[in-house]
Amino acid sequence: MARIVMKFGGTSMAGMERIRGVAARVKHVVEQGNEVAVVVSAMAGETNRLVGFCEDASPLYDPAEYDVVVAAGEQVTSGLLAMTLKAMGVDARSWLGWQMPIRTIEQHAKARIERIDTGPLIAAMAAGQVAVIPGFQGMMEDGRVSTLGRGGSDTSAVAVAAAVHADRCDIYTDVDGVYTTDPRIVARARKLGMVTYEEMLELASVGSKVLQTRSVALAMKENVRVQVLSSFDDPTQQDLPGTLIVSEQEIEDSNMERQLITGIAADTYEEKVIVTRVPDRPGAVASIFGPLAAAAINVDMIIQNVGREKGETDVTFTVPGADLARSMDILESEKEHIGFNRIIADDKVAKISVVGVGMKSHAGVAAVMFKALADRGINIQAVATSEIKVSVLIDADETELAVRVLHTAYGLDAEAA
Repeated sequence: MARIVMKFGGTSMAGMERIRGVAARVKHVVEQGNEVAVVVSAMAGETNRLVGFCEDASPLYDPAEYDVVVAAGEQVTSGLLAMTLKAMGVDARSWLGWQMPIRTIEQHAKARIERIDTGPLIAAMAAGQVAVIPGFQGMMEDGRVSTLGRGGSDTSAVAVAAAVHADRCDIYTDVDGVYTTDPRIVARARKLGMVTYEEMLELASVGSKVLQTRSVALAMKENVRVQVLSSFDDPTQQDLPGTLIVSEQEIEDSNMERQLITGIAADTYEEKVIVTRVPDRPGAVASIFGPLAAAAINVDMIIQNVGREKGETDVTFTVPGADLARSMDILESEKEHIGFNRIIADDKVAKISVVGVGMKSHAGVAAVMFKALADRGINIQAVATSEIKVSVLIDADETELAVRVLHTAYGLDAEAA
């Protein structure tokens, strides 16, 4: 018998027919003798609808009242799933964020989980009752409802799994696992059996949409085994054909053959900013990135060109597309202090990343990437690296070509059927 946390996203909960399908899947896991908690998202599109109501009520809405409204979506689906399970003969009840409670800190609409009080929850699970928990929500110190920010239900599921010491956290999505790249771009992309936390964290941060970054970071911190599965597969099958996200040690212990590169991701939501003719002196770069950091704008790739004869240089960096206008406004307001000439923005760029723990012990990974792109005439505008990742910035029009070329160059293509 195992203790399992199952998480279902908005697509899986979109309407009563799909909720009945989720209930059948949960019932099957319970009948195998497992203790089960289920974390659910709101129905697909419901959170956006509720956010729209808040914006209609007041463009500068109170974040605390916003949380009250948007948390309602998950409350509805948790109640409906508990009702459906009971109708199928499975003992179940809903546990809202304030009932457990899931205690959160910091600010409304972007709260962070501090701890979860699990005594009554674990007792109920041990007695055979399925706990149905709305994701995305918790309770502030003053007793008010809080939410974790968009995509927070994955984080809720991993946090619950850590708190109840679950053997595994199964996250059901509309894909059946983690692939070497987006199968919609590369038809011969392969599904991965196991991926390390570090690799998944890097893939999530550079464009892979399978899991939310915060949930992967929490799983790595708490050593929670996570499995990505499709909610549309046969719920009664014995072998779950998903992808396990685990520690590097567990993969080594499994004797699974490791590839040099695990996956390739593309992020088309990065935008390039060039600040021209910045004074080439100590503190100049700090005067650019200090105000951006103060505004909580995440800067990614950074290049400082070789200084000109006049003691000037150009500084190039990338920011998320949603922050471009704000970044330019902040820098323009600091123009006199920074001393630059002008700002050039380019939203027609994409970041392509190759990720794999094999990079730690193998040389030449970047060289393969640069040569493969050069052979197809794809120009590299910027480069960034980490211990297990190499990223390049290219023209957005060449995104899909670059992904296909690199997927083949690193030997990731599946065998032809």
